[in-house]
Amino acid sequence: MQLVDTHVHLNFDLFEPDLAAVRSRWQEAGIVRLVHSCVHPEEFASIQALAHQFPEISFAVGVHPLDAAKWNHQTAEKIKFLASSDSQVVGIGEMGLDFYKANNYEQQYMVFEAQLAIASQLNLPVIIHCRDAAPEVRKVLQKWSESQGQRARGVMHCWGGTPEETQWFLDLGFYISFSGTVTFRNAKTIQASVSIVSSDRLLIETDCPFLAPTPKRGEKRNEPAYLAYIAEQLAKLRGETVEAIAQQTTYNACQLFGLSL
Repeated sequence: MQLVDTHVHLNFDLFEPDLAAVRSRWQEAGIVRLVHSCVHPEEFASIQALAHQFPEISFAVGVHPLDAAKWNHQTAEKIKFLASSDSQVVGIGEMGLDFYKANNYEQQYMVFEAQLAIASQLNLPVIIHCRDAAPEVRKVLQKWSESQGQRARGVMHCWGGTPEETQWFLDLGFYISFSGTVTFRNAKTIQASVSIVSSDRLLIETDCPFLAPTPKRGEKRNEPAYLAYIAEQLAKLRGETVEAIAQQTTYNACQLFGLSL
């Protein structure tokens, strides 16, 4: 069984002592490709180094909404240069809006829209972070589609929205990626969203080192090898086999990010 973890953060210090062992475990667990996301420009070099060290890792470059204050006139050029010069860059992000932890609304909007423009210029998918901001993210994407005459394409990562919100983004052509939160006992809203996502728009991720899935939730660090627990939960909620979930989500990840196995 092959799996693709579409959102990881392996450059964090938590992985430094034993990354080789972590890699061995994800290989044993059937994780054949990983997409490493990015939160701010200071990470570009370390993420690129990981991707060059481990050929199964592709990566995205971008600025997280909670790091929007780090955006400056050089940031867009840095993103464009790396994304156009390194073939292992497969997306722009993570980007989006986070109104749970920050209220610098105008700055977040500006950085989000600037990165949508870069992704469009480079014909790359976007990885969208959306927390307590689904209506606002929807409006930005609708506005972009109307002004550009084409939709942005990408994934709503670590999705935690209601079924109604899920449908908004499916209607906009986005993939929906579920993380370890879908395994939590009280995550009824997220679990309800799982069943409405069409098979061709479904993705899975760990978002490691965050959000370790049940039964690993008590551990301080999540890791890619735990992706199977998320696949198992989706299979249970959708009435499908784990093998079917693995095959479909792997295919979808390759389609969205242009990955080859």
